[in-house]
Order: sequence, then C-alpha cells, then structure tokens
Amino acid sequence: MRIAIGIEYDGTAYNGWQRQKSGIGVQQCVEDALSEVANETVEVVCAGRTDTGVHASGQVAHFDTIAERSERGWLLGANSNLPDDISVSWVQPVAEDFHARFSATARSYRYLILNRLVRSALHRHRAWWVHQPLDEAAMNKAAQALVGEHDFSAFRAAGCQAATPNREVTAIAVQREGDWLTLSVTANAFLQHMVRNITGTLVAIGMGEESVGWCRKVLEGRDRRQGGIAAPPHGLTLVRVTYPDNLLTIPS
Repeated sequence: MRIAIGIEYDGTAYNGWQRQKSGIGVQQCVEDALSEVANETVEVVCAGRTDTGVHASGQVAHFDTIAERSERGWLLGANSNLPDDISVSWVQPVAEDFHARFSATARSYRYLILNRLVRSALHRHRAWWVHQPLDEAAMNKAAQALVGEHDFSAFRAAGCQAATPNREVTAIAVQREGDWLTLSVTANAFLQHMVRNITGTLVAIGMGEESVGWCRKVLEGRDRRQGGIAAPPHGLTLVRVTYPDNLLTIPS
C-alpha cells in the first residue's frame, strides 16, 4: 500500500529535510515515527527537500508499507512519536503510481520579512528582520520579470545538483501588511536556494540600492555572482504542493 501524508515542521532545529550522516534531518524523525507505527522500516519520499532552518506548512511525502492501519491510526500514531516541532497533518491512501515529488505540478513558498527598526524576540526564527525601509511596490514590480519559463542560473546555489536551471514561475508577488512583507512565489519546481536568492535581490531593490530593472538584468545575466545576497533560511516556508486531482486531493 502507498500512503501520502501532509507534514508541517519548524525547521529551526534541523539540518534540512534530508536524512543526514551528521546532524538530524526532518526525514529521519518522520521515518522513525512511522516505523514505530508500522512495526517495520519505513522510508519516505518528499515533494521538496528543504534546507537547514527552512520551515514547511504544506510538505507532502509518500511511503510504502505492508502494515494495515486506519488513517486515524497512522495520523495519531505518527504524531505521538514525533517531536513537538514536527506534525503529520493528514493521511491519505494513494495509487501505486503516485509519487510525492514527480507527480507534483507546482510548489508554493512564502518568504516573510519583518521591516521595522526594532527586531522581534518572538519571530526571530520565522522571519528575516530588515531594519532599513523597504519599497514593496518596487520589489513587486521587479519580481514580475521572473514570471514565465526562464534559465534561473542567476538564482541557483553553487552546489545545486539539478539537471537543468530552467524553471517556470507561474506567480510571484510582494505584499505588505503593516511591518510585515510577504514574498509569495509558485513554480513548477525550484532550484536550491532559488527563493532565498530571489528574495535577497528584491530586498536590494526595495532598499533603493538597485533599480527595478536590475532583477531582469540579473536573470538574463545567468551569473549568480551578479545578484543579491541569499536571504537567511529562517524566513522561508514551503506552504503548498499541487497535484492533479485524480492523484491527490489535499485537505483544505
């Protein structure tokens, strides 16, 4: 039987999603919890491997098992064996051809920025504090140059192992609510550090260090060294993974 699960986690204490030789990945905790419930070794495959310090509210994974448990049994059993900063939010049996990563048609991320003079004690692990004033309208206008299918080499990490730098961004927006700026971006897939590098470039524009047109220039230059800094990981959250309705309907 193949089972899909939704997972949310605070990535602060973890070395990213992937199981690590040194340090702890979220994957290890999830696999250990599910293995306890199944009474057998369980391996999970996720939709998108997040980096150290990155969070998720809408991660999706699947696993195969011969254990027979109810959806409620998997859900409550897994959560009783997980630490407080990781939670399985839903469980759903799926067809054998479902794949959490390869069946996905889109991923959506949110990057949160606290834009005020004083830092926050409560949100220090969930948002990037930028004390310089930011022009969110300029940032949003600049970001629209990224919509469409492009070579995103200028926004990929040096160690990115993706076979191609081409990705299709279907929506991106920067919005402000009080002191909070939110960058929301959806694409078919993402390169390593892509959202963080985009955020760093847009923040340079928001601070007035670069023009609105600089974002397009960086994109077309395909040179990571010409872009902005990588925004810190703790402001980033994977919020949704999208699948064809006939394969998986994620509970709202």
